[in-house]
Amino acid sequence: MKKYSFATGSPRAEAGNYDIIVELETTIARFVGKPAAMVFGMGFATNSTTIPALCGKGTLIISDTLNHNSIVNGSRASGAVVRVFRHNDPNDLEKLLRDSIVEGQPRTRRPWKKIIIIVEGIYSMEGEICRLPEIVELKKKYRAYLYVDEAHSIGALGKNGRGVCEHWGVDPNDIDILMGTFTKAFGSVGGYISAEKHIIDFLKSSAYGQIYATGMSPPCAQQALAALKVIMGEDGTDEGRKRIERLHDNSNFFRKGLKKMGFHVFGDRDSPVVPMMMYHPAKLPGLSRAMLARGIAVVIVGFPVTPLLLSRVRFCISSGHTREDMEYALKQIDEVGDILLLKYGIKQKDEK
Repeated sequence: MKKYSFATGSPRAEAGNYDIIVELETTIARFVGKPAAMVFGMGFATNSTTIPALCGKGTLIISDTLNHNSIVNGSRASGAVVRVFRHNDPNDLEKLLRDSIVEGQPRTRRPWKKIIIIVEGIYSMEGEICRLPEIVELKKKYRAYLYVDEAHSIGALGKNGRGVCEHWGVDPNDIDILMGTFTKAFGSVGGYISAEKHIIDFLKSSAYGQIYATGMSPPCAQQALAALKVIMGEDGTDEGRKRIERLHDNSNFFRKGLKKMGFHVFGDRDSPVVPMMMYHPAKLPGLSRAMLARGIAVVIVGFPVTPLLLSRVRFCISSGHTREDMEYALKQIDEVGDILLLKYGIKQKDEK
């Protein structure tokens, strides 16, 4: 703060660029395995201002039906044609790709200038990991482009926290655009786009989030950079590796505990996003207040973020949680679940 002040006060193209922001860009590109990267001061704006720069008239965006609102807004603002496929369903995606290529653009039937598939690494309200290997195979088969939002998977999935590509063993070069945010695993603000250098150079001169928005706050850039170096082990310790392992252990322990008690839980193994279904909107404030009275703050999610009858509570697990924290929370959730009649699932036996 003493060296750089609190804010840049200017877009990067004018006077808002700092060496610490450039270092963050080169480090995140190296971390995710891409040639170049660019950072934004706001995570939501990373998607909502980059997608309109990449897409336009004559472009087809094929989006997962449960993609984040920032992707939805960016796609609508682009002027491209948007079609959606069933959540995390490669078969439906292939059918949509095939039909779209055969039919071409509306009215003229001309071939699409480009087709971009947009998915998320971990879906923020479902806790599910995208079926990346199958989606990459379809992307290659139909010569489309692939844009992956790693807001919840970067720094969380994979042995070294490098995200959904490492989790599945997919080559990052098979992904055209890797997007992520610094607001989850890195404890900061903002986001990044990582891709080939010529794509990044183009976006720096065309994405509204770069041209008009002020540059990323230097203290926030330092926070993201410091966390990134810990995860990469460049701080001289193995703390990053230990935290990734602990995060996976905590997530799997907590998810298994909820299922064992009979709650209806979404999400995949190793995902730190653990949604527990509540369904009845009137039970949302009841759970929130009952848990707060027991010293636990929880995030309840209802309409319009989710459909009216698919309300849920979303637990975001941290490597900072101890096993005692997990056990205490599960005990309290068990008691409140009995009071509010939330145990819609089938009680499961211990997993091996």
